[in-house]
Amino acid sequence: MAELDLSDFSSLDPAQFASLVKNASDAQLTEVLSGDLRTKVLDEIFRRMPGLFRPERAGNTEAVIHWIITGAPDGGSDTYELVIANGACTLSEKPANEPKLAVTVGPADFLKVVSGNGNPVMMFMTGKLKAKGDLALAANIANLFNIPKA
Repeated sequence: MAELDLSDFSSLDPAQFASLVKNASDAQLTEVLSGDLRTKVLDEIFRRMPGLFRPERAGNTEAVIHWIITGAPDGGSDTYELVIANGACTLSEKPANEPKLAVTVGPADFLKVVSGNGNPVMMFMTGKLKAKGDLALAANIANLFNIPKA
């Protein structure tokens, strides 16, 4: 299997990213988010999310969502905060608000979800993805973003 190279991730468009994730093994995906590129890749994914937000699907949704990605090199996790309010989605510099929904997921499954290569409902049902808080929001979250397809 070819090496998964995300060292120049910022130059990949969403469809190219989705294709790379689709063709990578779980071990390769986990390795990428267990090494030196973790912060760079996660920061870029979350930096792009407001641009992929679909306000027409959000209606009057007001929510703080914490994404907790486990599997950090130190054994911990990284938390990113998205705030959906007034028809817009913004990324917080630091998680500071009480979340309406907290999603906890491992590195490989996270990359699958955000690239359109994983079914978050099935991941939730099998325990690979944990959602705490507003489960209706969790079930609808994929509809709020233009997720690429490989």
